[in-house]
Amino acid sequence: MAVIWRGNTQDCLYQDTISSGGGNSHKHKDKYKDKEHKHKDHKKDREREKSKYGNSDHKEFSEKKHREKERIKHEDVSTDRHKDKHKEKDHRKEEIKPKKEKENGFASPHRVKTEPDNDHFYHSPKSLKRQRDNDETEFKPKKIKLENDRVDKKGKKRKQDEDIKPKKTQKNKKGEVADGKKKAKKEPEEKWKWWEEERATDGSKWRFLEHKGPVMAAPYEPLPSKVRFFYDGKQMKLAPQAEEVATFFAKMLDHEYTTKDAFRKNFFKDWRKEMTSEEKSKITDLKKCNFNEMGEYFKAQSEARKAMTKDDKLKIKVENERLLQEYGFCIMDNHKERIANFRIEPPGLFRGRGDHPKMGMLKRRIRPEDIIINCSKDSKHPKPPPGTKWKELRHDNKVTWLVSWTESIQGSIKYIMLNPSSRIKGEKDWQKYETARNLKKCVDRLRNQYREDWKSKEMRIRQRAVALYFIDKLALRAGNEKEEGESADTVGCCSLRVEHINLYPEKDGQEFVVEFDFLGKDSIRYYNKVPVEKRVFKNLQLFMENKQPEDDLFDRLNTSILNKHLQELMDGLTAKVFRTYNASITLQQQLKELTSPDENLPAKILSYNRANRAVAILCNHQRAPPKTFEKSMQNLQTKIDAKKDQLSDAKRDVKSAKADLKVRRDEKSKK
Repeated sequence: MAVIWRGNTQDCLYQDTISSGGGNSHKHKDKYKDKEHKHKDHKKDREREKSKYGNSDHKEFSEKKHREKERIKHEDVSTDRHKDKHKEKDHRKEEIKPKKEKENGFASPHRVKTEPDNDHFYHSPKSLKRQRDNDETEFKPKKIKLENDRVDKKGKKRKQDEDIKPKKTQKNKKGEVADGKKKAKKEPEEKWKWWEEERATDGSKWRFLEHKGPVMAAPYEPLPSKVRFFYDGKQMKLAPQAEEVATFFAKMLDHEYTTKDAFRKNFFKDWRKEMTSEEKSKITDLKKCNFNEMGEYFKAQSEARKAMTKDDKLKIKVENERLLQEYGFCIMDNHKERIANFRIEPPGLFRGRGDHPKMGMLKRRIRPEDIIINCSKDSKHPKPPPGTKWKELRHDNKVTWLVSWTESIQGSIKYIMLNPSSRIKGEKDWQKYETARNLKKCVDRLRNQYREDWKSKEMRIRQRAVALYFIDKLALRAGNEKEEGESADTVGCCSLRVEHINLYPEKDGQEFVVEFDFLGKDSIRYYNKVPVEKRVFKNLQLFMENKQPEDDLFDRLNTSILNKHLQELMDGLTAKVFRTYNASITLQQQLKELTSPDENLPAKILSYNRANRAVAILCNHQRAPPKTFEKSMQNLQTKIDAKKDQLSDAKRDVKSAKADLKVRRDEKSKK
């Protein structure tokens, strides 16, 4: 739509849709006058129209046609209001000034005296826009606001628009609110493009670090008096410290851990340390302890949590969100970064993975006096709980942790670190995958070298070459040295024992088969039968000669020796990089084989999951089945059977519907 303005009177001359083609002005004129007349006969046409119609007839005809155009072409109410005001203004001027008569079926506008009569009657869109802008600036007091009024929230014109078009105004407001919401959501998602910044060369991980410290574990709440503990059939009141440890055992009564001798033995030993001297003298046998009422109490609490109302769940959710906003973020180098886990682990009983020798031992409560805080000197330091103090306040920017403490089971140091999406974690992953990319460039050379080393005269070189072959081919972990009795009996490639492999010259139609069976990381069983090259098989037979089952397979190799050798072959190369490389290259190959550009999104997701599964099989990524595994599988099978029944019913319905269509041949049957 375009509005043509003429002269200083701001009278609305003509409104219509302007064609985008060439010669628009003349085409538009010819629509309303005979084809025989040209633009130069403009005045003659006007006089002819005068004689044809009287003033009153002309006015009626003009206004009628004008209103018809407005009804069809114009939907903007603000523009209509604007025109109506000018019409009223024209009517007032008509009483004083002699009216200009029809021109091509429309009332001719008043002209400024300085403007020549033979000026162009029609204007291009650009000239229209300039004239309108100029008029608005010249006649600011008389200007009728259109779009600007919608922006002005306090102006009177804005209120008038709202009265006429409330729906449109509401949409605008909603749009503004929606935009605001979108921005509010996007603000926390704005990523710090740390990869575009220069890295520090002095080994520092950050320049500024500020955080609120950890959230301490909730204090112990004593059991209600109705919940009793019995020893040898007699009720016994325990001191708070002993009672707290007893509740840890009571919560696990239905778990298989409490049936294991190592767990029970370790628990009872640590529990006695928390007892008073009187309790120690009375409680001497765990078998005589009755924790049943405690166990029932905690079961009831668990059921009550499941049956909570929405309001109660919402309150907990709001409180968790408040803690997250307060403690779950830190400021690192003027950027807000998410913290992975800001809560101190509560006390409990150590479980471990597999048959860990220390299962059942007491994980003691971590207090502020055990905690080391790491932050900037110039930051606002975290405050300890009232009446306590931190063990130490450090300002070490060469490390990435925020909080650390020493746990009581293994004596290892625990940390609170940043989220995997943070810059520090991202840089570490970036470096890991860049090293894997570098390995890709020289992996063929390394493979040729360890194949040559299979024939070495030195036994240590042969063992190193065979171990590297397994790490490369099977993506085995290297394995680390451990103190005996301190952890579960888990092994890696370099720490394999003779009992962990079996050799078969031929099995299942394949030659030179090696069978692996051992517990890997987190006590996850690794079982695999793989055919190997003949020289590898011969070397394994040589390594196993005159050895007992508990002896090391690679007795002249450890992880340090292997990694030192790999560093000489390529800068930054370790046994772990082979695992990263093989996992990445397997995923890439599987995606190429399984995916197609023409597939829809669900098919692509399925292909990705299948490729990811191939990587999981290669890396032996699995977990021990949970207690409810069998029940879950039964439920899934029930759902599958139900779906099959639905499918067969649907097929039967389709078949009967087709039969009905053949007989009836009506629209209803067709549908």
